[in-house]
Amino acid sequence: NGTHVRVLVCTGGFSAASQNCSYTLHSPNGTIESPGYPYGYPNYANCTWVIVGADHNRIQLVFQGFALEEDFDILSVYDGPPSPGNLLTGFQLPSPIVSTGSRLTLWLLSDYAVSGQGFKAVYEALPSYTCGNPGQLLNGYQQGSTFNIGDKIRYSCSPGYVLEGHTTLSCLATSTGTAAWDFPLPYCRADDGCGGTLRGQSGVITTPNYPAEYNNNADCTWTVLAEPGDTIALVFSDFQLEDDYDLLEVSGTDGPSQW
Repeated sequence: NGTHVRVLVCTGGFSAASQNCSYTLHSPNGTIESPGYPYGYPNYANCTWVIVGADHNRIQLVFQGFALEEDFDILSVYDGPPSPGNLLTGFQLPSPIVSTGSRLTLWLLSDYAVSGQGFKAVYEALPSYTCGNPGQLLNGYQQGSTFNIGDKIRYSCSPGYVLEGHTTLSCLATSTGTAAWDFPLPYCRADDGCGGTLRGQSGVITTPNYPAEYNNNADCTWTVLAEPGDTIALVFSDFQLEDDYDLLEVSGTDGPSQW
């Protein structure tokens, strides 16, 4: 049945310091909700949830609701204890998260003003032989419902959307005695979309309507993401822009790299 965590907040006569809350969860599965969910968390909230699994287990965290005041209220999820190097996510609703060890930490901080609905998440301790659910695709489909070593999950997109990334993910054993998916979760982009975020190991980028002419007043940005420590190779197979007026700019994250 798991552990269900709900915090009730009264609105009268509380100081900022009274909005602190801290929980340590040892149950193998359960639900975590921000204070007051779904009616809004308090101002000056400073709450932590530490999920502790058994040795050799990992923790899977899946968000079912997520609405925070953007740029001001933050839910940080850490792979282990809170530290900058362990930060997994901040403002945005993430895909399912699986820790590398037996501990996962959530830390909610809100400011003095506007608040959102808050968040709701379910967690589960994973044995070493499973990768956990890699997640559903917005505007896409998942084929496969088991996530153990040797299992494969296949993804496809709804009509009008194109898959970016790998169609098939495989759950593989790791050198540390656990299991992990071989590729990150793909995503579905609109077929006529301009720009986007690319996460696959390889892919093709073309201007809109290629090989026909691109549109006037086009303003497209493609962001290519690689795993930490990897580099990105970009090879042009065709290139024709209007001289002196149309521009393609390529920039990297290390130093002032720009071409």
